[in-house]
Amino acid sequence: MIKKLLSIFLIAFSTFISAQITGHITDQNNAPLPFVNILIENTYKGTTSNDDGYYELNISTPKKYTIVYSYLGYKTVKKDVTIDQFPYKIDVTLEEESVSLTEVVISAEDNPANEIMRQAIAKREENLKKINSFKADFYSRGLIKIKDAPEKILGQDVGDLGGALDSTRSGIIYLSETISKIQFLNPDKLKEKITASKVSGDDNGFSFNSALDVDFNFYNNTIELGNEIISPIANNAFSYYRYKLEGVFYDDRGQLINKINVIPKRKNDPVFSGAIYIVEDQWSIYATELSVTGVQARIPVADLITLKQSFSYSEKEDIWAIISQSIDFRFGMFGIKGDGRFTAVYSNYEFNTGLTRKDFSREIVAFEKEANKKDSIFWNTIRPVPLTLEERTDYIKKDSIQTLHESKPYLDSLDRANNKFKLSNILGYTYQNSHKDYRLGYNVPILGSVQFNTVQGYTANANVFYTKNYDDYNRFFRASGNIQYGFSDERLRATGALTYKFNSISNAFLTVSGGVTVEQFNPSNPISPLINSVSTLFFEDNYMKLYDKSHLSLNYSEELFNGFRLYSGLSYERRKALFNTTDQTFFNDKNDAYTSNNPLDETAFGVAPFETHHIIKGSITARINFGQEYLSYPDAKYNVSNDDYPTLYLGYEKGFGATNSDYNFDQIKASLTQSFSIKDKGRLMYNLKAGTFFNADDIAFIDYQHFNGNQTHVNLDGNYTNVFNNLDYYSASTNDAYFEGHIEHDFNGFLLGKVPLLNKLNFNLVVGAHVLAIPDFKPYQEYSVGIDNIGWGKWRLLRVDYLRSYQSGFQSDAIVFGLKFF
Repeated sequence: MIKKLLSIFLIAFSTFISAQITGHITDQNNAPLPFVNILIENTYKGTTSNDDGYYELNISTPKKYTIVYSYLGYKTVKKDVTIDQFPYKIDVTLEEESVSLTEVVISAEDNPANEIMRQAIAKREENLKKINSFKADFYSRGLIKIKDAPEKILGQDVGDLGGALDSTRSGIIYLSETISKIQFLNPDKLKEKITASKVSGDDNGFSFNSALDVDFNFYNNTIELGNEIISPIANNAFSYYRYKLEGVFYDDRGQLINKINVIPKRKNDPVFSGAIYIVEDQWSIYATELSVTGVQARIPVADLITLKQSFSYSEKEDIWAIISQSIDFRFGMFGIKGDGRFTAVYSNYEFNTGLTRKDFSREIVAFEKEANKKDSIFWNTIRPVPLTLEERTDYIKKDSIQTLHESKPYLDSLDRANNKFKLSNILGYTYQNSHKDYRLGYNVPILGSVQFNTVQGYTANANVFYTKNYDDYNRFFRASGNIQYGFSDERLRATGALTYKFNSISNAFLTVSGGVTVEQFNPSNPISPLINSVSTLFFEDNYMKLYDKSHLSLNYSEELFNGFRLYSGLSYERRKALFNTTDQTFFNDKNDAYTSNNPLDETAFGVAPFETHHIIKGSITARINFGQEYLSYPDAKYNVSNDDYPTLYLGYEKGFGATNSDYNFDQIKASLTQSFSIKDKGRLMYNLKAGTFFNADDIAFIDYQHFNGNQTHVNLDGNYTNVFNNLDYYSASTNDAYFEGHIEHDFNGFLLGKVPLLNKLNFNLVVGAHVLAIPDFKPYQEYSVGIDNIGWGKWRLLRVDYLRSYQSGFQSDAIVFGLKFF
């Protein structure tokens, strides 16, 4: 108790001695006003008030200042103060701004808001280019709260989330702050150096708040917020919005500001609703109060996201620059509901400083060493937005909980409770030692434990594991094993693997694995065990073809330099053919029967597609992520995908030392893949593959190049850029040269969203084309058109496609059902 009181005293005292100008901002009814902008006149040095209306403005030099208090919907207040000593307190009361139409001449023939927005759209690019580059200080705070959390989700105990939830099962689950220096170069170069990072309850954690994640510029045609959301001043904005002039008012400089209501034309379009404030004559953005639903943003967990921005004018540069931003959101799924806010403050701008592309690299975010080790006195000295009482309490509470939770007596007592075996652990049990950070146990996967195929019959699976973590998960050791029993072939098979991760910078992994297992001929596993079980037992379609593999493998992968990752592997394998051992089915159709397990001939029962043999296989693959950007942490590197560039894979595979020398081979292969947004027109994805074999005339069918077919007409993937949905699984397999190409475009509501009545369903149109070319095999093509995002509310799990396939003319057509569970 004494320690807790002392902590509160130290935080309060350090706040008092470090805050140079403090105060409380209220309205005329004495209600606190959050998110008020406080600036020293004619500068970008400032702050904002917190949720309780309190503010701190850090000034170190005693002299005369003019301090400007501005808040959307309220009259701006200026205070001239002469400061001779610190701290200095200024409380301010703001009066509501009168927003009226009395000064606007309204024509019955034209909507005045339309003309204002036409002017803003015409000046959009000019205003965008006014800021060619800048440097600034950046502060961000993130807060996420849960309300009335359920005690269980899908039968699993939720707990109190590490002490975050109170007796009402509500509380803060995430609170963090970031202080950084940022620099920007038009159009899209942004670099951030984080000097301080703080996470409540984790004194070794790093905040994920960054300037990059909240870089929302409405002068661009679209804003990436889950989906590509159309800006109210985009070139094509009139196709998506209606506008209404709510009223006008004058700012402190006497500049006329227009408040424009932004109204979506269609409910489910990727658009905002709310208000945008436009400066008369300059046609610049003065402020925004815009919201987007989770449906519009294609973020199912979100209910509503509200983005507020405030700008300040610099006469010297003739620039309106953003000085504060808040992102408020409500969310809910699986019975969990909550809300949150991310607050950002920009200050101390330096505009058009001569930055060039040479000043930027692929490193977009970097943390200073010891950035997460700053103490409370530092934070209370530099924090531009004071903490609320709720936030201060959370820091104290979580720090105390962390100290307790990291103590050996607590960890031992927690382990004793959790390590007790219960009847409910029959399908899975974990023994852990939290102090030494290791765990071991077993699990029997519910969906994967019982499967069926015609080679093994019903199968039962169980997994065992051991995990030891080092250096906060930057290094770890994993040992795992899998046991599978086939009830029809009466065969027990087992595999195991040992994996060591060396670091989190190059993310180097070494894995040794081995054992006896059943494998599909196509290592991409084109048909899932679950779908195969249903297809086999209910429809007598045993498409999965299997062989027996005993192996000992060594694999190593590492990122050698940014964007270039190398994968290598060496394995010794014994491969043996398998045959059907059961004809069991739920519905015995006399006109239908199981095919053989020979992928070369479905009638070749008891005939092996290859002879039993031993072989050594080596492979090396380079993955090149062009344009890859990354975040640098003191002891870790996190890569960030860049949609502007493709990913290239180059590979070489060699089979040698085979007991049948005809089975030795060489193969080189390459693939190029990319997925990128075309602004409001949707997302385009493509995947191109090519390769060729050498010295491979009579190799085992296992080592052919196989192409992902789909004869079940059910697909569990999110997109179809790696599959032919109307092709047999092995009819096109080759040991020669090959090329396959897939392209798919998801219009993401761009077309269907404009069709009356249909736009209310929030469906997406998807079109695709697929081609396969190999020697002595006439080019095969598929063309598809589908509807995605089918479902209700937040549960949109279904996609339906109609496709037609061609090979020297029309082959057949099909309906494919896509199921997306995650």
